[in-house]
Amino acid sequence: MASPMHQFEIQQVLPLPTVNIPGLGAIDLSINNSVMAMMLAATLVVAFFAVATAKAAVVPGRMQVIGEGVFSYIDDLVAGIIGPEGRKFFPFVFTLFLFILAMNVLGLFLVFTATSQLAVTASLAVMTMLLVICYGVLRNGANMYKLFVPAGIPWYMLILVTPIEIISFVLRPVTLALRLFGNMLGGHVALKVFAGFVVSLGAMAAGGGLGLLGIPGAALSLGGVVALTALEFLVAFLQAFVFAVLACVYLNDVVNLGHHH
Repeated sequence: MASPMHQFEIQQVLPLPTVNIPGLGAIDLSINNSVMAMMLAATLVVAFFAVATAKAAVVPGRMQVIGEGVFSYIDDLVAGIIGPEGRKFFPFVFTLFLFILAMNVLGLFLVFTATSQLAVTASLAVMTMLLVICYGVLRNGANMYKLFVPAGIPWYMLILVTPIEIISFVLRPVTLALRLFGNMLGGHVALKVFAGFVVSLGAMAAGGGLGLLGIPGAALSLGGVVALTALEFLVAFLQAFVFAVLACVYLNDVVNLGHHH
């Protein structure tokens, strides 16, 4: 049985020349399977909404209903967590949610899952936190320190609480990245293991004799694959949703900073 970790290996798809960028050094521009999966996910999202909105009508068709439903769902999510001012972040959260969802779902049909790569999830997490920090500083200025000084805390407790708040803030991108990465990696490893059992036990049963005892095990493993696949579709949505919700929560912290204190 092939290693369940083989599916996560980065492989070059389209070799391109390496360029030297001042300050960054040599950058390999070659397209690998991870980049290909992300490009395909982005293309499918754009294509879906291009088709869904191509013939917009008062009485919407199925594609338009789905598109408008996702749009309203994320719009309500952003407005509900951040408030009316949060709608300026709608394009970012909407794109983030759909991009992660598309990569997660594509991973169930392709050999490679982009979100099973820590570099991908970490990049999305760092990008989100950079937006939070930049907007927080521009909006609140010097009052940004209030993010690390909870209201109602006695002054003598600030020596203990403030460092904890700072560490918690610094670890936010880490937890964002690891949560998505861990769930996608673990789910696909489990699927690969159960699928391997189906093949191994089925091959054993094909040999006849005592090998026929492998049939119940193969059937049980196949049932596990079906159940895990259904669960992975749910996890694919939930992880995209959780990432979008946490992005809204972190943005809310800086948008409504004055209201919290």
